[in-house]
Amino acid sequence: MAKSKSSAYRVGVYPGTFDPITNGHMDIVVRACKLVDKLVLAVARNDAKGPLFSTDERLKIVQEEVRPLVEQGHNIEVLAFDNLLMHFVQSVDGDVIIRGLRAASDFEYEFQMAGMNARLDKTVETVFLPASERQHFIASRLVKEIGALDGDISSFVSPKVAEHLARKYAEKKRT
Repeated sequence: MAKSKSSAYRVGVYPGTFDPITNGHMDIVVRACKLVDKLVLAVARNDAKGPLFSTDERLKIVQEEVRPLVEQGHNIEVLAFDNLLMHFVQSVDGDVIIRGLRAASDFEYEFQMAGMNARLDKTVETVFLPASERQHFIASRLVKEIGALDGDISSFVSPKVAEHLARKYAEKKRT
């Protein structure tokens, strides 16, 4: 049975490519867990962006990263999607789309997306969470560039994610 949108139980959806998931993403995850009863991390397949990691690899990495939060009792699910975000949100009975903002430049695009999503389903709200001071400059694209050139990414990603990146770059060098 579908839940009523007036229900006190709130499902949030935090979409992203997560290629790879960074400390900035995790900051948003932790803070979003305070706002919703269940958080769905929606990993976009988005092969057009040319992700470094496959969808299955990204799902596994994101699941590893959120496992400690789940073990602490947070209700988090990690799912892949390749359809319209609003259709995915509706399929998981979502009430809120969570979006992180790193800089003012992110706002214009995110504001447009929020407006379009509201036209598609006015019952789903978009919540913007500004990046924390220590995380506002972190972008997966930059982390990948630094990692590819053997730079120190330890302050941008968890040790496990850094290991995944190192393995991926070692594989690429062998081929």
